Amino acid sequence: MTAAENVCYTLINVASDSEPPSEVSLKADLEKGEIKAKTEALKKVIIMILNGEKLPGLLMTIIRFVLPLQDHTIKKLLLVFWEIVPKTTPDGKLLQEMILVCDAYRKDLQHPNEFIRGSTLRFLCKLKESELLEPLMPAIRACLEHRHSYVRRNAVLAIYTIYRNFEHLIPDAPELIHDFLVNEKDASCKRNAFMMLIHADQDRALDYLSTCIDQVHTFGDILQLVIVELIYKVCHANPSERARFIRCIYNLLQSSSPAVKYEAAGTLVTLSSAPTAIKAAAQCYIDLIIKESDNNVKLIVLDRLIELKEHPTHERVLQDLVMDILRVLSTPDLEVRKKTLQLALDLVSSRNVEELVIVLKKEVIKTNNVTEHEDTDKYRQLLVRTLHSCSVRFPDMAANVIPVLMEFLSDTNEAAAADVLEFVREAIQRFDNLRPLIIEKMLEVFHAIRTVKIYRGALWILGEYCSTKEDIQSVMTEVRRSLGEIPIVENEIKKETGEVKPEDEVSAAPAQKLVTEMGTYVTQSEKHFANTVYPSLPPLRGFLMDGDFYVAASLATTLTKVALRYVALVQDKKKQNSFVAEAMLIMVTVLHLGKCSLPKKPITDDDVDRISLCLKVLSECSPLMNDIFNKECRRSLSHMLAVRLEEEKLSQKKESEKRNVTVQADDPISFMQLTAKNEMTSKEDQFQLSLLAAMGNTQRKEAADPLASKLNKVTQLTGFSDPVYAEAYVHVNQYDIVLDVLVVNQTSDTLQNCTLELATLGDLKLVEKPSPLTLAPHDFANIKANVKVASTENGIIFGNIVYDVSGAASDRNCVVLSDIHIDIMDYIQPASCTDAEFRQMWAEFEWENKVTVNTNITELNEYLQHILKSTNMKCLTPEKALSGFCGFMAANLYARSIFGEDALANVSIEKPFHLGPDAPVNGHIRIRAKSQGMALSLGDKINLSQKKANV
Repeated sequence: MTAAENVCYTLINVASDSEPPSEVSLKADLEKGEIKAKTEALKKVIIMILNGEKLPGLLMTIIRFVLPLQDHTIKKLLLVFWEIVPKTTPDGKLLQEMILVCDAYRKDLQHPNEFIRGSTLRFLCKLKESELLEPLMPAIRACLEHRHSYVRRNAVLAIYTIYRNFEHLIPDAPELIHDFLVNEKDASCKRNAFMMLIHADQDRALDYLSTCIDQVHTFGDILQLVIVELIYKVCHANPSERARFIRCIYNLLQSSSPAVKYEAAGTLVTLSSAPTAIKAAAQCYIDLIIKESDNNVKLIVLDRLIELKEHPTHERVLQDLVMDILRVLSTPDLEVRKKTLQLALDLVSSRNVEELVIVLKKEVIKTNNVTEHEDTDKYRQLLVRTLHSCSVRFPDMAANVIPVLMEFLSDTNEAAAADVLEFVREAIQRFDNLRPLIIEKMLEVFHAIRTVKIYRGALWILGEYCSTKEDIQSVMTEVRRSLGEIPIVENEIKKETGEVKPEDEVSAAPAQKLVTEMGTYVTQSEKHFANTVYPSLPPLRGFLMDGDFYVAASLATTLTKVALRYVALVQDKKKQNSFVAEAMLIMVTVLHLGKCSLPKKPITDDDVDRISLCLKVLSECSPLMNDIFNKECRRSLSHMLAVRLEEEKLSQKKESEKRNVTVQADDPISFMQLTAKNEMTSKEDQFQLSLLAAMGNTQRKEAADPLASKLNKVTQLTGFSDPVYAEAYVHVNQYDIVLDVLVVNQTSDTLQNCTLELATLGDLKLVEKPSPLTLAPHDFANIKANVKVASTENGIIFGNIVYDVSGAASDRNCVVLSDIHIDIMDYIQPASCTDAEFRQMWAEFEWENKVTVNTNITELNEYLQHILKSTNMKCLTPEKALSGFCGFMAANLYARSIFGEDALANVSIEKPFHLGPDAPVNGHIRIRAKSQGMALSLGDKINLSQKKANV
């Protein structure tokens, strides 16, 4: 029995601070009060019964003084009251008073008001006592012919539930409903009737569908949905019926209802693997994504497209639809765009890569024209990465992509510019024919770069790959332009004393009068303000004045490389010396600036050493240094890119191996015509799976041994010697936890009002209070409790079981339960991110938890694997970086919760050799998260798993 079988029809809000009224006052209000007083009293009675009170003395009062009233609010409340009130005596016989209630039901079923009839019929669906239903059957059947559709459709539902639960009360229900369906005109009534026939008598449902299969496209969407469900079930059970209904499914792809189109497309994919069917379904999915405004719907349908791509034969069909898929990029939501770009990248081939690149280039240009939105920068970054991947996989496209992307090096968004820089660095190394183009574009945009990190990267690329005399001289010109007048210190002092005006130094252009947007002239104070907003300093000088001398060290390396290369290219000694001297002058003036008090921060010793080394290399110009600077650096980059390319190919190979179904030469051939019926039905039923997911069971399959996987989640709550034994099966489903508690009466007495009382610690919330039970001697029962989860942190559920012993005069007995610890591993899933994203999050997250390694594991790699397994985290550090053995290991781990929370961890461990070969691993694990609960809970989990390792 699953939790989903206990369907909840009505939710009642109860004020938690209200005092329970006395039975005497309630009785007085119900007998003598006005309509309003009776309504309030009835509400209080309902709440008290839901909280476990019996109130047997009020039953006859309500029958006498409340049941005859015709007020609609009273009638609605009475339906709730009759649903929850105990209708049987302790020995299981129906109460005598219920005969009067049954008569009142019969009168309501014949009431002239259609609302009262319809709501009474809905209430009858909830009754589980056949003795109450039997006298009402003629009145229920008569409601099928009522003039109002509200009554008729609820009559169909009532007949369906009665037929399902008590078939003997209405054995001819399928025939009755079939005749009703043939003559019915209302869409909702037809839907309910057809749904009943699907589940009660499928052959009759098929007979009806056969008579109207050509008119299906004219039906209402609610009826079309159940028709799709019937066709799927029939074709799933009997594949030979596919040809009969496939045309109908094709027609439903053109339905005006998005829900029908979605279900029809999913059904078509499961019924047929023909390319035309897959293309039609995929096209339908794409149209749904574009037309639907809800981002959640877009993401769900995108997931279905991604599932289609996983099949090798379907992938070829989807490749022709890449341009249609890219239309989804018009959606502003970043998550939708991210999934769309990834899907398009997976489907791109040599046939459509050119068109894909054209679309992506247009999107990149659009992001420049769009007013800054919070996600624009991230979207631009995604586009850059996608174009990068396209260029690596299809080198012919790189020449078209590079000129567009190079413009972004001057972008204020450092993340997008850094991605472009990484792409340019890879392209210039891999594609020799593109080097002149890249160098030319880099020199064009170099002066516009305003971010120090991007500036350093651009300097390195220019210094590493400028190979002609003209390019080397251009680099020197750009450096001088970016540095301003030298010597820097003397020039800055002159500016402070007023000997040199800053504007004279920056530009030699004729002076212009500054005019505002309003057309007025700028005053001296406004001009000063303009200079502070738009700094007059050249970029490199600005970085140095801010105290960022790491860029100076990079500049020294770049100048050394180009100078050594210039010396090798130019034979004229005078020109050689002049170029080298200029490079050394720049380095010396930067050193001088770093040592004086003008910059905001002084130069560091490391940067001084680096610049001094470069000065020494240029003064000697030895062949060894030339080889190190101009060959070894590039060789290191080449090795790194080769390793990365190898890893990408390996991951692609693994993906293709997953997708490709390997067929052995001696595998038996499966002929569809010879397949036994029971073999076909063994396949998963998609409708059943989606129904289970909606009801809370998102896991399609249990573990290899389902019994063992369930037993692992059973928690013993009381001892075997306690009068009441209890154990709970904890079922975690994303935001909900369902506790299925088995309660066993181990005494020889009847336990009355046996109530499970629960409370929670952490970000958990109890949804409802379990109802009290009466347990016979040695009897047992299942009680279900639902708990809502709001965030990823360790939660504790605790409580007790209270009960009364029949015939005993003592107070209520109580058994205290053991705590139930909710494991956060049910919410944490492995995820991946780039190194840059990891570093950014590490800097942003404010909560850190440092866990000391305390284990008996003696191998570093073994300990890392143990941590990965017990925390559900993914190791971002490449395998090659962790291979080998040096006694130390550092690795970055990342995971993401179902609530969208990120968890980062850095493992720093070592093997203490001085303690012997069997010494355990020691070190620290630092955890960082956005929320305190996530950081603490993950630390607790690691500590707990270490203790388990010690056992």
